[in-house]
Amino acid sequence: MAAPNELIQDGRSLYRSFGLQVLSCLMLGSLLPPLLFFGSRVAFLTPGPVQHSVIGTVIASIGGILFARRVNIYPGVKQFGSVIPSFIMSFGVVAMAILMLRLTYSIPVFGMNFAMSLSVYLIVMVLATRSDQNIFYTVPGGRIKRLKNVGLQTHELSEPMLPKHRGAILVADLHADHDDAWERLLASAALQGIPVFHFKQVYEAATGKIRIEHLSENSFGSLLPSMSFMRLKRFADIALVLFLLPIMIVPLAIVAMMIRLDSPGPAFFRQRRIGYRGDPFYVLKFRTMCVELAEMDEETRRHNAMTGDADPRVTKFGRFLRQTRIDELPQMYNILRGHMSWIGPRPEAMELSRWYQQEIPFYDYRHIVRPGITGWAQVNQGHVTRLSDVDDKLQYDFYYIKNFSYWLDFVILARTAQVVFSGQGAK
Repeated sequence: MAAPNELIQDGRSLYRSFGLQVLSCLMLGSLLPPLLFFGSRVAFLTPGPVQHSVIGTVIASIGGILFARRVNIYPGVKQFGSVIPSFIMSFGVVAMAILMLRLTYSIPVFGMNFAMSLSVYLIVMVLATRSDQNIFYTVPGGRIKRLKNVGLQTHELSEPMLPKHRGAILVADLHADHDDAWERLLASAALQGIPVFHFKQVYEAATGKIRIEHLSENSFGSLLPSMSFMRLKRFADIALVLFLLPIMIVPLAIVAMMIRLDSPGPAFFRQRRIGYRGDPFYVLKFRTMCVELAEMDEETRRHNAMTGDADPRVTKFGRFLRQTRIDELPQMYNILRGHMSWIGPRPEAMELSRWYQQEIPFYDYRHIVRPGITGWAQVNQGHVTRLSDVDDKLQYDFYYIKNFSYWLDFVILARTAQVVFSGQGAK
């Protein structure tokens, strides 16, 4: 795994420069193609379709670069994989703005500039990747060994000497009691402009998880996530449901009918789960399993709440619904009711939640935001049931809460699409 962008300062290639990236895309991607196509500057200087399209693609290119650079800081986001969705979204927003303003435009210019700007930026990213020089040097002591298995290339310092490598980055457990020589090394590195990071910053950025020993404002900045973003997110959730419902009502009805034909029982499945701020609610899903008629005690219900690999209770059509995540779509009803969001920690069944609450410290903190149809843990880890895996899942949830933002939501949406097409993580 490459070092996250936010952790790299000195030693980075010139191709990582925002100014160079913008200049390359504007000159080679937005201005040169139409100039060669039309062969004169008249079309640029005269208000009309060409000029409007060129100005629009200039704005879209800058937006695509900004977005790609921002979302690329999150773990598991391949720097090339984030570019195409970022540019598609940016050019799409500009295209809609042009249509809403009823400006004249040129489809050939807009399409040609999109293809060229995207190609130029991808080439610049290839050159940047080949010329990066950053290396992480770890200072022995404390909990620094946690970085050994997180996918980063690290070199442990054997003596308190500053690395001569230009792209050196020092990582240490700054809460540990180091010898005076190591303390002087860290101070000297900071004075000379060499980046020095606490190991937790590097761990979080490399894994997308947060390991915590206790809840405190030092770990999260605040125990409450951004309330302004939460309100904006709630508005966006409702707007998206209202937009999709008229389009999807007929396909959803067909899916419900096919479930009834595939196996005896109702089309929908309701289950009591723990939601926002610990309040229980009934989640609505398409039924994907055979109906259980027998009365069950709590331990049996907890066991049945877990879906294992190749679970025999899953129907043939239900397995398809799970792999494509179509079984989750009825939860649009829960979104409208305020129980859920499109993106957030997955709500657990009541029986599992009670068990996890007893076994795992701070489990309840994941309920500080609305649960989601998809989430950071789902796109990184998939479906889990073992207690040790649930602890990892909780670390992903805490990372999402700490980095609660529309940037991370965009990353989750893009990776959810990848999971849906691949069927990864389905049970």
